[in-house]
Amino acid sequence: MTKELGSESDDRDGWFDAEAPSLDDIEVLAHAAYSRLPDSFRALCEGLVIQVDDFPTEEVLEHMAAETEFDLLGLFQGIGLPFRSDQSGQMPNMVWLYRRPILDYWAEHEETLGAVVTHVLVHEIGHHFGLSDDDMAAIEAAAD
Repeated sequence: MTKELGSESDDRDGWFDAEAPSLDDIEVLAHAAYSRLPDSFRALCEGLVIQVDDFPTEEVLEHMAAETEFDLLGLFQGIGLPFRSDQSGQMPNMVWLYRRPILDYWAEHEETLGAVVTHVLVHEIGHHFGLSDDDMAAIEAAAD
């Protein structure tokens, strides 16, 4: 449905004044998604820290052989609980979510932003533990 220029806009969905989700907005979505994951999956990453940044660092892009800063939606850094030793001084497990690439992906696909964030979160953790795509799909389905 196309509106005539100069006519009153019917903004019933609130898009006229909508702003792009902030770093904090994406972090809130990520924590909500994480809290809905099965306990057994969350136990693999006890004490997981979720960080959100606009883009990966140059070092990460180089290490991952990414062609552009939009190639990575997220990254897992750490050692999963089953592989941790009792040594002190280990850094916590971290998942980095990259806001701008996530928003770019969201704009090009017919998924909700929450579904995209959940997908990236599960896949970053899951790939680190060698889970199959089917395993991760089941975990995502359990979070819904």
